[in-house]
Parts: sequence; structure tokens; C-alpha cells
Amino acid sequence: MKRAFTAVVRGAVQGVAFRHFTRLRATELGLRGYVRNLPDGSVEVFAEGEEEALGELERWLAHGPPGADVGEVDLTPSQPRGEYRSFVIAG
Repeated sequence: MKRAFTAVVRGAVQGVAFRHFTRLRATELGLRGYVRNLPDGSVEVFAEGEEEALGELERWLAHGPPGADVGEVDLTPSQPRGEYRSFVIAG
């Protein structure tokens, strides 16, 4: 069953390739959506796909890549949009 979530990841998550590694992990998991930096220093992730893969990404976001210091992840369930063909780094 397809589902989706939007997450805002706070902490030392910009300038540590967080977007790059999130895109790689989401792509490995077969997810679609985007990751982008927000002006307040946090990172926003929208991901849609199979429930098990989303759970894996959610657990990964709690730690992030080497060099990141994740303080908190605010996750909100969302409706799948069906508009993304892949997982991208958004401007």
C-alpha cells in the first residue's frame, strides 16, 4: 500500500551532504519525492512509496549521514501525490 510523509529534520543537517545522502537512500528504497534545505537551517523531506520503505527512510532520517547531528525529526503523514517520477533534490 502506498503512503507518504513530510518530515522536517532539525539539527546540524545543512552543509553535511544531508540532501545528497537522503536522495541516495530514498532511491535505493524505491521512493519518490524530494529533499530540500529550508531557510531556518532544517531540511524538508517529502517521500511516497511502500510502507516498509518509508519506515526504513524514517529510521535513517533519525541519524542521517556521517557528519550530521540530527536533533529532531517532525514527521507528518501526507497523501501520496503521484507527481514525482523519482526522488530529487529540490531547489
